[in-house]
Formats: sequence, C-alpha cells, structure tokens
Amino acid sequence: MFNLKKLSIIIPAYNEEKTIQEIVRRVKNADIGNLEKEIIVVDNNSKDKTFEIAISIPGIKVFKELAKGKGAAVKRGFKEASGDILIIQDADLEYDPADYKSVIQPILDGKTEVTLGVRIEGRHKGQYLIYYCLGWLGNHAITYLTNVLFWNNSREYEGCYKAFTKKLIDSIPVKTNNFDFDNELVCKILKRGYKTIDVPIHYYPRNYDEGKKISWKHGFLILWTIIKCRCSRK
Repeated sequence: MFNLKKLSIIIPAYNEEKTIQEIVRRVKNADIGNLEKEIIVVDNNSKDKTFEIAISIPGIKVFKELAKGKGAAVKRGFKEASGDILIIQDADLEYDPADYKSVIQPILDGKTEVTLGVRIEGRHKGQYLIYYCLGWLGNHAITYLTNVLFWNNSREYEGCYKAFTKKLIDSIPVKTNNFDFDNELVCKILKRGYKTIDVPIHYYPRNYDEGKKISWKHGFLILWTIIKCRCSRK
C-alpha cells in the first residue's frame, strides 16, 4: 500500500542533559529492519547542557525551537523530518526504542497510517502511589472520552510512542504547543475517519524528583482539548 523507506525519530528535549546521550544511543541501536533511520533532537529552551551534548553526538540532526512547549518541539521535528514514517521519542528513559519495530509494523503492512503505543507495564508505586492513582484516573478519563466522542476503540492515548505516515502528518494542522499536542493531533486524525491500531509498548516511569514534567494540570488541558476538537468544524 505504501512505499516506505525511512523512519524519522523525533526527540523533543527540555533539560535532559542526564539522559539525552543514552537515549540517542538506544535509538541508534534500535532494530527497524531494512528502513533507513533519521534521528532528530529538538531542544526546547533547555537551561542545562542538553543542546550542547546533543550537537556533540555524531549522526543525528539537532535543532533549537524557541517557541515554548513539548508540542512546539514535536511540530518542529515533524517539519524537519524527511522520513516516510514519523515516531515520537521522549528524551528520558521511560520508553524502550526496541519497541519501534512492532509500533511501525501495522503501517508497513498497509493496515493503517497511525498506531498508538499502549503501555503494558510499569506504574508509579510506593511513595508515589497518589500520582499513580491520579494518573490512572486521568488516563482512563482521556481514553474513555476520546473513544466516545470520536467512535474509536483504543486502550490508551497517553503512551509516548505514536507512529504516523509523514503524508498524514503534513495534512493535519495542530495549533497547540503544549502537552496536549498529541491529543489534538490524534483527535483531528480520528475526525477525518482514520482508525488507529494499538501496539503494546514497555514503560519504565520516572518520578518528579528525576525530572518528570507532565502533571495533573495537563490532564484537564488534555480533556478540554478533546472536547474542543469534537466541537470544532475543522
């Protein structure tokens, strides 16, 4: 169905000096079959040495995005990408690039133009149990609302790994620059009649002491974005 030859991995990064080198190493080592691999790091106003470390790594492309927000960094990465398939990779070590091959396989098989990674393990426990509970509730609320409003049947929308064809991404305008970027994008894709395919992915959560940035406040923003997308005429 598609003549797909290259995978572009977009890595938005904000204050990730401790992990950026290791995540790029893992991405470089990830098996994606016969596809060519393009790695794009987009620094989003980091106050540490993330950008300096990134530009010292050979074999990748590095950009600075001055507009604030993870969504702004992802949009810049999508714009700069030359691959036929695009996938988002967080700059921390919560997600395993070894999952790329399974995430993009339904697209390679011509079954869909968008896949969603569904986390199969790893949630905050112990002293972070309250965050786990709030995250669990918020995640299920987002999933339920999206499925109901857009007649889809995904098990999760908040896993980092989402893969798209470049052709599809180039046709979908996204306004937000915040953490709700993925949700606006996916909702607009669903509104056009595309259907997603779920793919299990691994998840190794970090806590806020380790630099986790998304919070419960973003959950309300995401829910509002989903409703806005449903009510919008575009």
